[in-house]
Amino acid sequence: MNPEIQVLSAGAVKTGLRAVADEFTKRGQGSVALTFATAPAIKAQVIGGCVADVVAAPPGAMDEFAKAGKIDASALAMLGRVGAGVAVRAGAPLPDISSVEALKGALLNADSIAFNKASTGNYLEGLFERLGLSAALASKIARQDNGAGVLEHLLRSHGRDIGFGAVTEIIVFKDKGVRLVGPLPAEIQNYTSYAAAPMTSTRNIEAARAFVAFLGGSEGKAILGACGIEPA
Repeated sequence: MNPEIQVLSAGAVKTGLRAVADEFTKRGQGSVALTFATAPAIKAQVIGGCVADVVAAPPGAMDEFAKAGKIDASALAMLGRVGAGVAVRAGAPLPDISSVEALKGALLNADSIAFNKASTGNYLEGLFERLGLSAALASKIARQDNGAGVLEHLLRSHGRDIGFGAVTEIIVFKDKGVRLVGPLPAEIQNYTSYAAAPMTSTRNIEAARAFVAFLGGSEGKAILGACGIEPA
């Protein structure tokens, strides 16, 4: 029996990784157990010595892991990139986000603005500052720990509430009462790339390498693409 492969991954690629893992298992190559966290939490866990077989995170974090000897960088595979999107609860009025100026108006008219404490949220903080909106929006910000928290905030809302998150995470909630309004306007869009690699702490190096190779291969990339993860 093939050993179970333990994967620690950023949540933005959750749907894609699950789909790839299901196909990998279906082919009899081994079962995969997935654990998801924000990129900052993953960094803290990996640098702190957590034991897993594979880790998936943004390239910046992967570079840190490689320098610290935590991953086998020679077997690293790029998964793709994920853009940021705007969401509201189903049935709420759709804000106009067709341009940067329209988005600014929607933000100023919103009752609350939710985003995470990870990569997307850090980008939005800087974006609002560049757009000259930080002071005007300060009282409306509802910062959440992760993407799921953002979408759950929208589900609890009753007014003109706007959420930001990875497009892939928003799509997951479409059947739960959240609607994807659309991606950020092209001129301010922010993509976060993701990569995966075997961890040096793994006791299942061959299985870990096999799963990462499948993720980075043509079939894995096709599955990831169907889940909204674009080629990097």
